[in-house]
Amino acid sequence: MHIEANGTRMRYSVEGREGAPWVTLVTGIANDLSMWDGQIGALAPGFRILRYDLRGQGGTQAEGGDYSIALLSGDLVALWDALGVETTHLAGLGLGGAMIQDVALHHPGRLLSLAPCCCRAKMVPDFALMWHKLVETVRRSGMEAIVEPTVQRWFSDEFKAANPAVLEGMRQMIRGTSVAGYLGCVSAFLKLDLEDQLHRIRTPALYISGADDRIGGPPALMQGLAAMVPGARHASVPGAAHIANLQNPAGFNAVLCGFLNTFLR
Repeated sequence: MHIEANGTRMRYSVEGREGAPWVTLVTGIANDLSMWDGQIGALAPGFRILRYDLRGQGGTQAEGGDYSIALLSGDLVALWDALGVETTHLAGLGLGGAMIQDVALHHPGRLLSLAPCCCRAKMVPDFALMWHKLVETVRRSGMEAIVEPTVQRWFSDEFKAANPAVLEGMRQMIRGTSVAGYLGCVSAFLKLDLEDQLHRIRTPALYISGADDRIGGPPALMQGLAAMVPGARHASVPGAAHIANLQNPAGFNAVLCGFLNTFLR
């Protein structure tokens, strides 16, 4: 489904139990809403699920130029307004995990809980260097040139060897990302700078990492972010690297649903 929100045409999907509390799932860079397919069955009995494509990713309209975290957060809030979502639990992975921390800071009244996954709250020079190289490659040669390096970075070697069909699906997902959307979202990510504000978050929060994530949001880093948010906790999904919900969906669902279900009691 598509809807106009914040000046752009956004693709979204709504599933789960009508009348139940909302949970919103936010993707990362070069992802689309299908990355959450493995979570729908676990969440549907207790929640009304909203997932969508970020600006320029998947089926959401791409605008040229640099994006900002504030712009992407504004897209989400506008989508909630357009769909009549007053309050929601909120989970996001990668750029989505970074972005939802901004939403918690600036729109706390809309959130029931917060679950940033495999993410960061501040861009640092060594991580930025990797992204600048990816941007140069995409500008020069298009999205196809980064398909394989990106897929290889997302998963552990054991998972890649055992799950060729999953990797092929991820390749197609990356190919579905527009150049304008990729460059725009990376520009937002490169400007990420929220760590000094995390102490202001008052939403109940669980930071989720993949135990084998070495780059995107390693467990020690995620533990450190959780320590900055009053009352927040950290949990790590075993047998999972950066895209933890895809590499170990059962483990990820146990962690996320274990957290969200506490709000149903």
